[in-house]
This record gives sequence, C-alpha cells and structure tokens, in this order.
Amino acid sequence: MPTPGQTWLPAAASFLAMWIVMMVAMMLPSLVPTLWRYRQAGLGQLTTVVGVGYFVVWTVFGMAAYPLVVALPSTTPIAVGAIVLLAGSLQFTAWKERHLACCREAGRDGVPADAGTAWRHGLSLGLHCSQCCVGLMAILLVIGVMNVLAMAVVAAAITVERLAPAGERVARATGAVALGAGLFLIVRAAGLG
Repeated sequence: MPTPGQTWLPAAASFLAMWIVMMVAMMLPSLVPTLWRYRQAGLGQLTTVVGVGYFVVWTVFGMAAYPLVVALPSTTPIAVGAIVLLAGSLQFTAWKERHLACCREAGRDGVPADAGTAWRHGLSLGLHCSQCCVGLMAILLVIGVMNVLAMAVVAAAITVERLAPAGERVARATGAVALGAGLFLIVRAAGLG
C-alpha cells in the first residue's frame, strides 16, 4: 500500500516485489514435485523455464490484485466475512476440483523436452494453479496479505491439497473451515454474536 508521500507506481512496484517473494515462498512447496520430474529427466535448464513460466502467471495475478489490496482497507467487516464465505464455497465446486486435478497431475505423463513446450507447460500450470487458489488467495487478501500466520496457513492448505493422497477432501475440509470462519465474521460484524 502507498505510504505517505509515495506515488502509485513506486507503491505498486514495492507491492509486486513483495508479492513475487511471497508467491515463491508459498507456492514452491507445491511446485517442487513437478520441477523435480524435470530435474530427474536431466532437463535442468528446462526446470528453470517451467518455474519462470509458472511464476510469471503469479506475477500477473499480483498485478491484478494490487488495486484490490489498495481498496481493501475500506472494506467493511461484513464484506470481509462474505468474501471468506464465498471463498469457502468455491472449495466445493467442480471448477475447483477440475483445476486442482490439473495441478495434481502436472508432469506425471512425462515432461516436455524443449524450451517452448516447457514455457507453455509452466504458464499452463500457473494458470490452473492460480485459478485453483483464487478463493484461498481472496481470503489472504482480505485478512491481510502481510499477515505471516495467514500466509503460512494458506500455503500449507495449498500444499496439502496438491500433495496429499486425498487432496480433494483436504480442499473440501479447508472450504468447511472457511465457511465457518466467514459465518463467524459476518455474525460478529453484525453484532449478533
């Protein structure tokens, strides 16, 4: 967010730099198995190409998220609860399940052996992953993108739903927790609890 006296462009650049570092820390654990498949196939340089393609998508996601982050301080507590509730609901959809399956299966059928295909594979994986994670990222944005505990919890949820044998059940369990949290936030904000 802009600090006093800071113009929009430097504030956006600072946010984007922080976002990229945060995304690497959060998303790399779930990406490692795919990158490891490239490495094991003796495609070291292509491993980097896939990773860069993947994180380019997350960089664009961060650029799109920045205006929302700037607007979020004016978000009412009830709206925060509603966003968490909607994000929790998204965890139960076929859309989430389809993108999660793409993330979980990435690279299991072999790895592309040329740079162009590896780049497209990284971009495709990043697109599926960002769509799969949009609900969890929305929760992170409304709770506070600089909240280290929230970032760790979201990163753990993303990693477990991708790597655990029953990842779809983990996604639904995460959705149930988010639904409960969203309802709690709405009730508390409305002064009913």
